[in-house]
Formats: sequence, structure tokens, C-alpha cells
Amino acid sequence: MTKALPSHAAFVVIGGGIIGCSTAYHLARDHKADVLLIEQGKLTGGSTWHAAGLVGQLRSSASITQLLKYSVDLYRRLDEETGLETGWKMSGCLRLACNADRWIEYKRLATTAKSFGMEMHLLSPAEVKAMWPLMQVDDLVGASFLPTDGQASPSDITQSLARGARMHGATILEGVRVTGLRMEGNRIVAVATDAGEIVCDTVVNCAGQWARQVGAMAGVEVPLQPVKHQYIITEPIDGLSRDAATVRDPDRFTYFKEEVGGLVMGGYETNPIAWTTGDVPNEFQFQLFDDDWDHFGQHLEQAIARVPALESAGVKQMINGPESFTPDGNFILGQPAGIANMFVGAGFNAFGIASAGGAGWALAAWAAEGEAPLDLWVVDIRRFSDLHRDRQWVSDRTLEAYGKHYTIAFPHEEYESGRPRIVSPLYERLKRHGAIFGSKLGWERPNWFAPPDIEPRDEYSMGRQNWFAQVGEEHRLVREAVGVFDQSSFAKFELTGHDAAAALERICANDVTKPAGRLTYTQMLNTRGGIECDLTVARLTDDLFYIVTGTGFRVHDSAWIADHIASDLDATLTDVTEDFGTLSLMGPRARDVLSAVTDADVSNDVFPFAHVREIAIAGHVVRALRVTYVGELGWELHIPLAATGDVFDALMEAGEPHGLRPVGYRALESLRLEKGYRAWGSDITPNDSPFEAGLGWAVRLSRDTQFVGRAAAERAASTPLAKKLAGFTTADPEIVLLGRETILRDGEFAGYLTSGGYGYTIGKPIGYGYVRHADGISDEWLNAGSYELVVAAERVPADIHLAPLYDPQSLRVKA
Repeated sequence: MTKALPSHAAFVVIGGGIIGCSTAYHLARDHKADVLLIEQGKLTGGSTWHAAGLVGQLRSSASITQLLKYSVDLYRRLDEETGLETGWKMSGCLRLACNADRWIEYKRLATTAKSFGMEMHLLSPAEVKAMWPLMQVDDLVGASFLPTDGQASPSDITQSLARGARMHGATILEGVRVTGLRMEGNRIVAVATDAGEIVCDTVVNCAGQWARQVGAMAGVEVPLQPVKHQYIITEPIDGLSRDAATVRDPDRFTYFKEEVGGLVMGGYETNPIAWTTGDVPNEFQFQLFDDDWDHFGQHLEQAIARVPALESAGVKQMINGPESFTPDGNFILGQPAGIANMFVGAGFNAFGIASAGGAGWALAAWAAEGEAPLDLWVVDIRRFSDLHRDRQWVSDRTLEAYGKHYTIAFPHEEYESGRPRIVSPLYERLKRHGAIFGSKLGWERPNWFAPPDIEPRDEYSMGRQNWFAQVGEEHRLVREAVGVFDQSSFAKFELTGHDAAAALERICANDVTKPAGRLTYTQMLNTRGGIECDLTVARLTDDLFYIVTGTGFRVHDSAWIADHIASDLDATLTDVTEDFGTLSLMGPRARDVLSAVTDADVSNDVFPFAHVREIAIAGHVVRALRVTYVGELGWELHIPLAATGDVFDALMEAGEPHGLRPVGYRALESLRLEKGYRAWGSDITPNDSPFEAGLGWAVRLSRDTQFVGRAAAERAASTPLAKKLAGFTTADPEIVLLGRETILRDGEFAGYLTSGGYGYTIGKPIGYGYVRHADGISDEWLNAGSYELVVAAERVPADIHLAPLYDPQSLRVKA
């Protein structure tokens, strides 16, 4: 350290890799912030310096693709600002397909690219050969080519970002190691280092493979796992163009990029090697592991088969270094739950160079403004839970995710490691009914039920999968009779206290202050008017509210609520997820079954829609919520966890005359699509307002309460919409809709699908998506258009729907 350590900084960024330097640069440039970046060794000394430097942009999330596109734009022009080259070269990227499923995947990716405003070309083997003459193409079905992808020098970009940060006023100190974080309550008030203490307002943890250790200083778990990743750098190869496109050959698990006339070649094997599940040594800087040619041989064999010239090429160096990977293959960004002023950017799964520009921009905005600047749910650290404090579980799942880096991304594919982890009391009962389980935030949940003559397992494919017909039977059971869903994994909270209603009034867009016994469907909005939470609030007493939300949103939603409860209010939020099991009894015969197991009056006159009652079933007090996510009469029954089995058994016995059977989540999805119910994270996100999503009726602007996002909601309600969610169907029942298919209106791009599936009652594929029109949208304009969907690069005629595709007459009155 050559400069004195300051005693105070508004923002302390920990870690001088490419992510930390990008964050410091954007904090200083965009927010004129007082920024101090500290690095325990030298800049880039962790994993940045040995990264391969491939820069791809396309991801399944529009927001993450936007961040990666931002990175490319930044790397193109950063040298003009700082005077330091970044090594950026827009060579384009070829992705090779060696089988029919991979080719379908690429056709779907090409459609996604179009949806996200990018051009991806589909090439024949001959066209690939013409672009890359040294490549063997006899086994190819085809390839995709994204011309704006490229490569860069990780160290050069980092140094350029660091210079840019300094130019905008940031201070960067090397040789300063963090030794602790001084806390006052849930706030970090100072960063302790081996050079002294820095009082600070905000800490940004960009410590790379050490981010887990830095987080632990504040009680925060950053669930990443260092994995050994190898590649080689060859001597120059005759005939290799300096402008050769980077190549990803996933069916052979390898990648290539040109470097100084030679090749960088590495891969993502299905049998990766973890480094340590313990703490990473502080001294492991600018260090590598020993070469492991035995392990790397699988890649070398495949690479030589693809590029025969490699067999005679000299190898200048093997790189075997640690890269931080995560349990789901997505990086980690944002504010951890329970800590008021820490933000994290880590675990970039070997695409940190591609991500760094955009991720640093987003993280800087999040830290400076207190809200994510766009929908970043897929990388939000609050997608993880206490489950992820188990380092061995994280390691096992992360190695599985690494092993899937280049495998075909089949729809609906489930992870297998670390299961079963969390099970409901009905797990064994449901297995006996033939349940095939999926996993959500550690919970085992039945996806579908196999009859005795069908093997109970998923068979993945790019077309209709083996469960399609059976899920249709479950769907019809709920539409025509009655089914029961085990939804015990629902996240559940209680908000108590004299000011509980006032606290919710400030953060709920709908009016939740109805009398005890009522429940309300509501959104919680960010200051941009986007939907941060989508949940149900049941008022049990004047001072007790019961809040139910989706399984995966447990930490996110509880953190959002807790963060927005004013400190002077008497309101306490308690997570009661594991206190209650949940059975959803749904279908036109639901009342017949429920009335047979309780003495309570469950008639519509006494127990109407959107009400909650405590009723007795099988000797246990049950919270019964009259609500539906399937478009049929139904109740969610929230049961003391230990009594869940008793209530299930009573329901099954009483329901036998009505054909009652357990039903899985895949049928739930098809049922909700027909009814037009929105799913948070896909159809509705922090990027979307309730008015755009067709949920404006749930925003009560007539009340005086200044709830979070009200100003933005008022603007949205009073100005023409630039986009609106609509439903789409295709006449061809064999079309498979998954989401991200392009919407064409009168032959022109008009948006893309946010979700897709099949409606068994209407007998058609269903998709939902936002139709966009900068000059404003009306129902008349929407209905006047002619529509097509682009599905796997093929145009398919489609019909638009602005009302639910399935809507039983007067459900709330007659049911």
C-alpha cells in the first residue's frame, strides 16, 4: 500500500478483480460516490488473471442478456475513456450442434436472441467449414453464430476499469486485507483491515472466491464453490486466422478461442473437481494448481477430433485455476437478507468477464439507490436460503451445475444431487401414489403422478415429454371433479403487532386492511412501480396477518417486507413456513369433500370467496383460505405441520366417492395458464407494472395511503401503456411453447412470451407475453392485429386473447 488508508468512505468495495473494479468504476462514474476499493494483494490476483476471456451475451433471462450486452458495449469503448486497451475483439461465436436435440435447442436460442434484440444465425456444416477451415465438421447438424460475441483480455479490462474508477475519483488500495466487519445491529459500521479501520456507509463484497469468507464476517452466507478449471494455450497453428470466431462445442464439452495465432482450448467436464469446501487461503493469489493431464485428457481427445491440427500443436502452457461456481449456475448479486448495508457480487460461473461490465453497473446502482435497477431475480442472492449454509450440499449441487454447463438444457429438467433434503409429512404417502418429485429451494414437491403401468420417472426431450398425457388426466380431474395439491412448501409468515395493518398499508398496493376474516391478493411495488412481491394476505385478527407466497420467494419476500417496516412501528414479521403444511383442495366437488370432514359451514353464503376461517378437520384446527390458483372452487388448508397427514387421510377417505386423487405442480401450471393467473418471476417481475400485467384492479389508488411505488403507479394508471400482457394460442396442438418465443404482430416484432404450456381443457398450447408498442396500446389496437409466434425459428399462426381462456360462469357467486 503506497497511499494512506482513509478513515472513512461512503462505499468500501472489497476485492480488486474485474467485478470489484467494474463496481467501483460505476459507483464513481454514475453516482459520483465516495468510493474506496481495497484488494488484499494485487488487482486481478484471484481468478480474473487466469480467466479464458470468452465474452458471450445470450442468456435465458432478458435482464441478464441486457447486462451482458452492456458489457460488450463498455469493452468496445472503454479504451477511449481511459487510454488503456481492453483486448476486446468482436470475433463472433460459433456454437456447434451434433444431434437433433441440440439443433432444436439452438433454433430456440435463435428465437430467444431475436426476442431480446440480437441476431443469431443458423449455419450449415458447410458454412461452418468455410468460416473455420481447420475444423472437422462431418458430425455436425449445424451451428449457431452470434456475430457480436467476442473475446477480451481479463487483466487489461480490469486495469482499464481501475484507471477509469480513479479518473472519476475512486481510491484503490492494494495490499490491504479485510480482517473483520464491525457491526451495530444489522448494519456494518466499519471495515477492519490489517492496515487499520475504515468507517463506512455501505460495503460491497466483490471478493471473488473469498466472498464467502467476507460474507461470513457479517453472518451472510455467499453460496459459492471454487472448482478447478483447466485450459491450454498452444503455440501458433498454421492456417488459423487471427479473426477466427470463438467456438463452443458443447456436445464435445469443449471451447476454443484464437490467441496470438494459437488456440486457447478448455472444457466443462461432467466429472469436475472441487477445490475446498473450507476457507480459501488468503495467500492463494496469482497461483495455479498442478497440471492434471489425466483429468484434462477427456477434453484433449475431443478437441483433437474437432480440430485435428491440435494433435501436432505445441502447448505453451496449461492453466489449472479455481473458478467460483454456484448451485444453480447463475451468479450472485444484490443485498443479502438481514443486513442493511452489504451488497454482494460474486460466483460468476466462469462468465465473469462477460458479465462484469453490466453486473458492475447494476450492482453500483443497487448499492447507491437501494433498489435493483431492473429485474435481477435470477441472480438475486435472496433466491438462496439457510439450506445454502451447508457447504457440502452447496459443493455437491454446484458440481452438478458445473457438469450441466454444456449439456442440453432440456425443458423441465431437475437437479438430482442433495435430494431429498426437505420433505413434507406426506412425502412417503405421495410416493405410494406414484409421485415424481421436483425440487424447489430444497423442498421435494410432486410434479406429477404416474399410474401403476408407467415407470415413475421423467424422460427429458425437446418435444412432448413422457408425463404429458398423465398430467392431462390430473388437469381434467380438477376441472371436472376434485384434486388435492400438497403445497406445504409455500412460504408463510405472520405479521403481528398493534401497527401490523399500518405496516402493510405502506407496502401493499391493494387494500389489506379489511376486517378480520378477509384475505387479499396484492402486489408489493418498487419505486419504479414494478412488481416486487405477489402474494396473499389473510387477516386473522385485528393485529395478526397471515402472509402466503411462493416457495422460491421465501427469503426475497420476507426481506422486502422486513426492510420496509418502519422502525417506529409495533409490527413483527415471523417466518412460520415449517409450522404449517398446506393442502389445496380444488375442483367443483371440493365443497362436497370439505363439508364431509368438518362441522363448519362451508357454504358460499357463510364462507365466500376471499375469506379465511379456522375450521376443525380430523381433530385439528386448520386455517382455511377460500382462494384458487386453478380457476375452480377451492380452499387452501393450512394445517399444523404434524397434523398434515391426518388431514390428508381424512380428505382422501371423504373424497373417494368423488374420485379425489393427489395432483402435481405440472397440472397446476396448465390450470393456471388456462385461467390467466400470472406467475411472479416470469409473467410479472420488477420490470412490469400491475397495469401492464392486467392487474390494475389490485392497485387501490382511491385510498390515501402513500404506499411504496404509488407515484409510479399513478403515472402508469394515467398514461398510455407501452406494453400489455396478453394470452396466445396456436391451432396446432403439437406446438411446444416454453416462453421467450417471439411475438409478431402483422409480421413485425411485438414482444416475446414470458411463459408457455398446454391447456388440456381447451386442447391448445398457451403462452403469455407482453405486446409492445411505443406509441401506446389499447385493446382495440391489440385485437386489430394479426399474430404469429416464432417457435424454434419457425413462424406459427397464433390467436391473441385478452380474457381468460377458461372462466366458469359466475364462479364466485355460484360456487
